Amino acid sequence: MQPVKGIALKLCSVLLFIIMSSLIKATAPHVPPGQAVFFRSFFAIPVIFAWLAVRGDLRTGLKVQSRLAHFWRGLMGTAAMGFMFAGLGLLPLPEVTAIGYAAPLLVVIFAAMFLNEQVGVFRLASVALGLMGVLIILAPRLTLLSEETVQMTEAVGAILTLMGAVCAALAQIYVRKLVQVEQTSAIVFYFSLTATSLSLLTLPFGWVMPNGQEAALLVTAGLLGGLGQIFLTSAYRFAGASVVAPFDYASMIFAILIGYFVFAEVPTGRMLLGAAIVISAGVLIIWRESRLGLKRSKSREGMTPQG
Repeated sequence: MQPVKGIALKLCSVLLFIIMSSLIKATAPHVPPGQAVFFRSFFAIPVIFAWLAVRGDLRTGLKVQSRLAHFWRGLMGTAAMGFMFAGLGLLPLPEVTAIGYAAPLLVVIFAAMFLNEQVGVFRLASVALGLMGVLIILAPRLTLLSEETVQMTEAVGAILTLMGAVCAALAQIYVRKLVQVEQTSAIVFYFSLTATSLSLLTLPFGWVMPNGQEAALLVTAGLLGGLGQIFLTSAYRFAGASVVAPFDYASMIFAILIGYFVFAEVPTGRMLLGAAIVISAGVLIIWRESRLGLKRSKSREGMTPQG
């Protein structure tokens, strides 16, 4: 294990994904979300394909056990992408990022519902705390009781982004199932392939001809998305999940900086408070998961026959 290298790769992946999101946001006023999903997915495929070729995984790394399972994972992941991209066109970048942090909280709930995982009081309390933070972020968008006037577009953006987080959590549940029987390279590759195919179904719903600048931004978003996925996958080869996972939340720093300097977006105190609560809850869950992992390892070692 090389934890420093793993952390560095994780931070690079987080930065690339935020830059990718900002490029999608820049094209959102003209390019519909489904079309953005196509560019993000299609132009990631050559990058991922080249990575697999360099690793020598083209022959064995793309074999699958269940095409249907990959389809369902791809469907949820594509829906998550589409909802998030739609949200980016209606809300500030830091706010979309913060609402997206609901996904790992929802994974805990869905894992108990669909994977029969045992969830203790500590993790349930952490999830409740995190969802409270999400509600703090959403409240100004969804209620007329706030001091500010609620814009309909912002309310729609908040709902779409939250739906994206729900779909992302469901996609992660499918990934948890897939990693038990499939190689990571196959999961990464076939997700991009599925997302590209599914995004074409939105073609009749208003695709546009992007201008040169928009096309360049969209293609770059796809390339960065593929590269970010490679860095993310590689990070977990050099360090454990409990080490690198907390650095997901560095995306808030990047989102605030890009939002301020590129889109002139100033985060509100309420949004920052809600994000801080969600991040705290997420870190608590990661810490608890790592502790449970250690306990499981010790239990297995204790059950191993001693020669």
